Amino acid sequence: MLRQYELVERVKTYDPDADEDLLNRAYVFSVKAHGSQLRASGDPYFSHPIEVAGILTDLKLDDKTIATAILHDTIEDTVATQGEIERLFGPDVGRLVDGVTKLSKIETQTESERQAENLRKFLLAMSSDIRVLLVKLADRLHNMRTLHHIAREDKRLRIARETMDIYAPLAERIGMYGFMEEMQELAFQHLEPDASQMISSRMARLRETTGANVHRITGALESLLRAKGLAASVTGREKRPYSIWRKMAARQMSFEQLSDVMAFRVIVDDETDCYRALGIVHGRWPMVPGRFKDFISTPKPNGYRSLHTSVLLGGEQARIEVQIRTRLMHEEAEYGLAAHWAYKQGNDGAPAREAYPWLEDLLEVLQDAASPEELLENARLAMFQDQVFVFTPKGELYQLPGDSTPVDFAYAVHSDLGDSCVGAKVNGRVVPLRTRLVNGDQVEILKGKVKAPDPAWEAFVASAKARAAIRRHVRNKRREELLAMGAKLLDAVAARLRVALTDEIMGPALGRLKLHDRQALELAMAENRLSDDQVSEALVPGATPTKRPRTGKAKAAAALSIEGLTSGVGFLLCDHCRPVPGDRIVGVRHSDAPIAVHIIDCDHLADEDGEWMDVKWGADSAGAAARIAVVLHNQPGSLASLAASIAAHNANIVGLQLKHRDREFHTDIFDIEVESTSHLATILGALRQVKAVVSAERVRA
Repeated sequence: MLRQYELVERVKTYDPDADEDLLNRAYVFSVKAHGSQLRASGDPYFSHPIEVAGILTDLKLDDKTIATAILHDTIEDTVATQGEIERLFGPDVGRLVDGVTKLSKIETQTESERQAENLRKFLLAMSSDIRVLLVKLADRLHNMRTLHHIAREDKRLRIARETMDIYAPLAERIGMYGFMEEMQELAFQHLEPDASQMISSRMARLRETTGANVHRITGALESLLRAKGLAASVTGREKRPYSIWRKMAARQMSFEQLSDVMAFRVIVDDETDCYRALGIVHGRWPMVPGRFKDFISTPKPNGYRSLHTSVLLGGEQARIEVQIRTRLMHEEAEYGLAAHWAYKQGNDGAPAREAYPWLEDLLEVLQDAASPEELLENARLAMFQDQVFVFTPKGELYQLPGDSTPVDFAYAVHSDLGDSCVGAKVNGRVVPLRTRLVNGDQVEILKGKVKAPDPAWEAFVASAKARAAIRRHVRNKRREELLAMGAKLLDAVAARLRVALTDEIMGPALGRLKLHDRQALELAMAENRLSDDQVSEALVPGATPTKRPRTGKAKAAAALSIEGLTSGVGFLLCDHCRPVPGDRIVGVRHSDAPIAVHIIDCDHLADEDGEWMDVKWGADSAGAAARIAVVLHNQPGSLASLAASIAAHNANIVGLQLKHRDREFHTDIFDIEVESTSHLATILGALRQVKAVVSAERVRA
């Protein structure tokens, strides 16, 4: 553990003007506050915050951040209070300590709820001052270094999984690859101990035979560059076991089949020399096709810049990876945000949203999440994916997750553009909205007048922002429909009782039902959580209304109605995409056939050669048949429970086909009559809650 004077000296070496008194007072306060507390290792507890502060001195962070690290556990684990920290160390340190303090564990919450709420608070705190993230990452890194001292295996696995899913991706997002790699490696050792040990032992055997090769290749690279008049330093290293394990899993390869387990780093003086070095290396050894990446002209979202290539060494019969960068790029790659942090320009930890737009998008995604599970899913989706680079018609560059579609692009530009999207052109050609974008595509979004994203988009979008926006729209739309239905049901009850729904009547009734407002009552009635009799009794105690069965949503008797067509003109719904009311639709006029109606992103639209027509569903449309695919456990009663769920939500099965069956599961295709896309979304959501159902999705023929 660092002694007091050693810690202060570390800070003074890179920041002579640091507040030495602040650091000394924080050190003494932490030692006294934690007192005789011990860690799982048996060490004094105060050794942990001191070691966290030591990690941050390697990043050359300011005195307030170091003081925050020293004090970061005092509020949670001692009798110290937030007010006391602010009074003794100032409002800035008090605010930072509060941002880093972990939420107290609430035993009545599930693990996902605790993790999700902790992540939400953490991200909101770091959005106002990025130093919160830096301290938290150092805190987690030191906890991972000492994780083996925790006796309970379930606790070790929980912490390791959280580190792998949340903290390592956050470190990668701000370019701190050193932190990311060490956290991933430590988590991997606990989550996959057998795999970690296997790769480590094989790497040790490989090291015995290739150790001299690393030295020889390093010398060959340096000599080659020097002979061409380019000064450069070259280092070689083995890839970490977790990186090798991930590559083996992604490529479905054994350890023996991997050829690029060694990487070499070339450090040069300036950016021009990077490209000179690349030309020299490619001129000497053949490049492995598809392995060159230029992160200098197109940096990663976290600001990472470097040239990556793989070449085949003829004499060595080996494939190696070569990274070429400047010294500044190397420092930024190792320490990311901390290497050029805002406090050095006097901004005192300025909000991270401007420097890191992805954080603003992630916060928007988190605010739209309806449940802890959805929040964590969206956070992982936003942080984990590879990138694809595409352009607007004006040449602006956007970085999107891999496998993105024009819908993802529209939401990346602006939420309103995503909500208004009706079509897209990629490289000047109209394409279906589910088209996967590739690097270099130019994308133009076609806007409609109505802001109404299609619920079916959720099945193919790749970005968390797009998925969250679509889910929010579906929830809002369903809520509007439920409120309208509940209002009608409430009015019907009031009419039977012959009472007016005045404040004098509604106030006591809501109190009896323990509801806070009229909308809550309408939602409860629409969702069948309150019966007519219960509401009647609350409105008029002692009333005995005529009992009659609730029939749920009454199906409209009207036929399908589509606006934009001449009265009497025939039309056919596309048998491939099977549109239902609520889908964004387009009509295609043919000279010798009825008008074909498609969903706006139907794959078959590209084959249509007729005239496109602007159409929409009529207000009195009764519904149509949608097609869904359901994977069920192959056990007695599975189909019965599924059919009961569909019937309970006022839908009718009009077609059934067994698509696939094996010992464990079977996949069935159902055609069900639904009233709207919102009705369909409700049914799919209900089916996913059925124990026998593995998955339920809307599909196209």
